[in-house]
Amino acid sequence: MKKNTIWSIYGGDWKGMTKAVLEAADVKSAIPKKDARVGIKPNLVLALAACNGATTHPEIAEGIIEYLREHGFENLCMLEGAWVGARTKDAADVCGYTDLSKKTGVEFIDTQPDTATAVDCGGMELKICDSALALDYMINVPVMKGHCQTRLTCALKNMKGLIPNSEKRRYHAMGLHKPIGHLALGIKQNFVLVDAVCGDLDYEEGGSPVQRDQVFGTYDPVLCDAYACTQLGYTVSDVPYIGIAETLGAGSADLSRLEEIVLAQPEKPMLKPQHRVDRLLSHVRQKDACSACCANTAYALLRLQEAGKLNRLTVPVCIGQGYREQADESALGIGRCTAGFRRSVPGCPPPAGVILRFLEENLR
Repeated sequence: MKKNTIWSIYGGDWKGMTKAVLEAADVKSAIPKKDARVGIKPNLVLALAACNGATTHPEIAEGIIEYLREHGFENLCMLEGAWVGARTKDAADVCGYTDLSKKTGVEFIDTQPDTATAVDCGGMELKICDSALALDYMINVPVMKGHCQTRLTCALKNMKGLIPNSEKRRYHAMGLHKPIGHLALGIKQNFVLVDAVCGDLDYEEGGSPVQRDQVFGTYDPVLCDAYACTQLGYTVSDVPYIGIAETLGAGSADLSRLEEIVLAQPEKPMLKPQHRVDRLLSHVRQKDACSACCANTAYALLRLQEAGKLNRLTVPVCIGQGYREQADESALGIGRCTAGFRRSVPGCPPPAGVILRFLEENLR
């Protein structure tokens, strides 16, 4: 098991991509026994289809189920509790998980009415749903997306779906970051498989999806969220619960030790940016650009806008395969396709944080 490794893949076959990541990470060998109770934890925060950027694509959960069964694991379940004010059943119906449960015969557990047990989580007592505590192995399937309060929501924050509604309200009273960080000790995430297909720009409820067409996995939820920060243009210090979880020993946020294994590079899909994403990308010249490069550039431009610096970006920004073998003395190039530019940032795709620093260095 490589705790410092992230397996990443890009494309449009989300179920097939899921199985490829699980195979590459050899998850079957990490599960302790064939009759282990294996839980799949998606993000079904509310009744909104995954294409809106808030919830986990059911194709990814189906890929996990197929992979596990192909390797002899049958004691499976899916479990989730929607946020306070929403009904989990409605979310499961709209997001395709009720149909998936019927199709596969895998039980879907609504944790909202579940009983709960108080657990010592690194010196903080937190209540956790008993169905989560009964698992032998958990595969967490969060959506990588922005969040209006914590900036980022990914692996660590997705565990809030496994606590009672009363506890969710208490987390907000405590300021979110501290209890989320401590919860990492109370619920063991054995493997994290992240839906980074089209997570929302900066809002956990969706509405401004950013098409990235990526799925990635890791055994370390803290490393997962640290990596997610770089993809959204944040630093780890911007999301305090990551540092809290690391200090408590739940994982490592040391990106200098990260080994990213890319199983398939981004392709060139038909891009359909929406609403605010479209406005951000109006600053960009695209020629046959892939979704991953567009997405990370959009995140970087949003961070620049939040800092009040976007109006100082007067140099053209270029992305896409159409710029290969081209030279440009004046424009800024994003990604390895613009390697011939005098000023360009390498990567396929470069993380939003790297793009952000590059743009800041070239502001008027």
